[in-house]
Amino acid sequence: MANILIIDDEPTICQFMTRAISRLDHDTTTAQTLQDGLTLAEKNAFDVVFLDVNLPDGNGLTILPSLRQTHSRPEVVILTGAGCLDGAETAITNGAWDYLHKPVSLQQLALCMKRILLYREQKELSAPDPVLLPRHGIIGDSPRIKECRLALGQAAHCDASVLITGETGTGKELFARAIHVNSKRQHKNFVVVDCASLPENLIESALFGHEKGAFTGADRAKIGLVKQADEGTLFLDEIGELPLSLQKSFLRVLQEQSFRPLGATQEIKSNFRLVAATHRNLDEMVQDGLFRQDLLYRLRSLTLELPPLRERQEDIKSLAINYLEKICAKYGIPTKELASDAMESLHAYHWPGNVRELVGCLESAISSALKEPIVFAKHLPVNLRLQIKKASMPGQSLEPPPVHPSSPPPIVSASAPWPSYRQFREKALDAAEKQYLEQLLKHTNGSLKEACTLAELGRTRLYTLLKKHGLNR
Repeated sequence: MANILIIDDEPTICQFMTRAISRLDHDTTTAQTLQDGLTLAEKNAFDVVFLDVNLPDGNGLTILPSLRQTHSRPEVVILTGAGCLDGAETAITNGAWDYLHKPVSLQQLALCMKRILLYREQKELSAPDPVLLPRHGIIGDSPRIKECRLALGQAAHCDASVLITGETGTGKELFARAIHVNSKRQHKNFVVVDCASLPENLIESALFGHEKGAFTGADRAKIGLVKQADEGTLFLDEIGELPLSLQKSFLRVLQEQSFRPLGATQEIKSNFRLVAATHRNLDEMVQDGLFRQDLLYRLRSLTLELPPLRERQEDIKSLAINYLEKICAKYGIPTKELASDAMESLHAYHWPGNVRELVGCLESAISSALKEPIVFAKHLPVNLRLQIKKASMPGQSLEPPPVHPSSPPPIVSASAPWPSYRQFREKALDAAEKQYLEQLLKHTNGSLKEACTLAELGRTRLYTLLKKHGLNR
């Protein structure tokens, strides 16, 4: 007999599902709000939770991670009367068992219950409970981070390729290292390749190595990064920046675990485990012809999506305290305290740069506080304080204003032949890219460091784009 929780504000739905589940010899409990449902889940052991989306106190999807983290770790089935692709994606990526549309038939309900309970029975008999691996620098106990740490444990105990996604500054390399140090390859090399910073004309040599005389300037042989990762882990950071021309070559390397250095006559082997990361949407890049679909299939044997800092607000305090101690230790000064107004400011900010921006903010605050023992809001960067103040005013927001591009030029002049879609697309993208870079330089007053941060580009990549469009500081 299983214990089932139904969270739905429609009495008729609750009555129907209670009767149907009772016929299957299971017990049911109902709740009409998110808060009541979450409270019940925290106090009782449930096998399955049927969760409505539109509830009086919010969207059911918002408590999905919290439900999954309660002590009985129930399977959650989303019920909705108005399903959408975004909602289904959010549900599935956050661990929902299924996403069902109302009205649910008796057959659907019975089949769903049968599969879930069979899964839980086999899971209980064949495998131990999931274990949170050592943190290795991963800070936070929010539901989202706990889910990521559990996924990390699954990735560490197998040898499949892993794709880590998330905004810039969310800690993708930190999780990649944690996968490596918890794997059977932990005593071998962890090799980092920043695809965004490697010059396009040298990236093949950097990855695969070369023989002496392979090209002008190759005065000696060089072992590539792929070979350096032999028996260890190869971490391709920002793999979305890998040139399309090289993606096919790397796909073969990934499949065969062998490659030929530039200028060599024979292939060599490298038994590496691949972990890749990106802040870009690779599915959209595939649709735009900028990323190979077959390579994406190989990359995402396992996927780990890291949440932005604004979606794990409960971790800000522990992150701030941890990095405050580390920064003070680095400078050889006594650990400072964070005043309540400083902590309030950290929670009020939306952190577009995520944890990386938080660390930079604390570095600045410690420098500003000098020998003072307590860090107040006054010590935080001026830009951060201004944005918080602006956002607190009526009708204001921390989100950047939308960019309104100028009217596009005619698709083709009357005297020119009609372009192919690819020709038009390339021309339009080039024009938009140049306009973006011009506005970026204007917004940052020519500061390339700030431009790199805002555009989430490596310095080399930004230089290449500026040169391409004939722009300078």
